Amino acid sequence: MPDPLVGMVLGSSADEEKAKAAWVLLEKFQVEYELVILNPHREPQKVADYARSAEDRGLQVLIAAAARAAVLPGILAAHTVLPVIGLPIWTEHLNGQDALYSMVQLPSGVPVATVGLDAGANAGILAIEMLGIVRPGLRLALREFKDQLARIGFPRIRRR
Repeated sequence: MPDPLVGMVLGSSADEEKAKAAWVLLEKFQVEYELVILNPHREPQKVADYARSAEDRGLQVLIAAAARAAVLPGILAAHTVLPVIGLPIWTEHLNGQDALYSMVQLPSGVPVATVGLDAGANAGILAIEMLGIVRPGLRLALREFKDQLARIGFPRIRRR
């Protein structure tokens, strides 16, 4: 089995169902990934260590799914030069706005590319687009996928 290229980091196991569309797409495109659950509030050192070691372990993109205060993507981005994609998770608490703002309002020097609330599919597609920059076969497969989407549409993933 090839080494993973994408690190999927969830702040809680409760985020799995809403983030699942990301790894479904990675699997569809045969992109290897690893899935870990790291709570940045309870395990800040583990999160920092994960981010610092990601590049040496061959990862090229990180996807971080988190709800509420959603500091996970920012902490990862602060400790790596790899691109980090933030996936804010909707909760009834503030309708997910807290997670969204936590990801898009980071200070200069700590960018996180953020997709919409519960938009796991977009997080997966964005990771594939990033990898496709240096993998022409992956880019071609994604182009065909997007052409198909234009013809038949993408199934809506409902929140709640």
